[in-house]
Amino acid sequence: MKKKAVAIHRIIKKTYPDAECSLVFKSPLQLLVATILSAQCTDVRVNKVTRELFKKYKKVKDFADADIEELQEDIRSTGFYKNKAKNIKACCGAIVREHGGRVPDSMDELVKLAGIGRKTANVVLGNAYDTPGVVVDTHVGRVAQRLGLTENKDAVKIEYDLMELFPKNSWTMLSHQFIQHGRKICASRSPKCGECPLLKYCDYGQEQDK
Repeated sequence: MKKKAVAIHRIIKKTYPDAECSLVFKSPLQLLVATILSAQCTDVRVNKVTRELFKKYKKVKDFADADIEELQEDIRSTGFYKNKAKNIKACCGAIVREHGGRVPDSMDELVKLAGIGRKTANVVLGNAYDTPGVVVDTHVGRVAQRLGLTENKDAVKIEYDLMELFPKNSWTMLSHQFIQHGRKICASRSPKCGECPLLKYCDYGQEQDK
């Protein structure tokens, strides 16, 4: 499996050398909020919303002190806006009270915040604090499963499987590359297996080819 992972890594690096976080942000706080909003929503939509949102709410305390109904309206178009607004307000309140207004830079501290799981924490750690982490969203999970790099369906278990197979310093970039691959080639429906540079190493693709 390690040899397979090395081969996949070599190809995915060459195929998506400029892969990066598609959420627009200028600070750890902005990335944290944008990642919360991205649940069940496209990054394109989130970026449209945050363009105005971050002009209105500039600091952690602004979100913590926000009128909940007003915040809901500000993020309504991202979907699940009531729950997202509640989590953003609660999360930022805890950051003000417990972290002096600074978004934590450790996994243990981040996952204690409202609405923050390992996926969101790894997005913030990897892209705002340069701390390597594997972000398992639907694309990464699907690509990893189809390639036969994991037999797990649980995101945290997939994360640990990938951490075992790939070098630590590649984890953040690898996540972006798998996400790009999932969007461009390895779609949930009608994947473009015939165009896939990883077909030789893909369990799913080889099955489709029979």
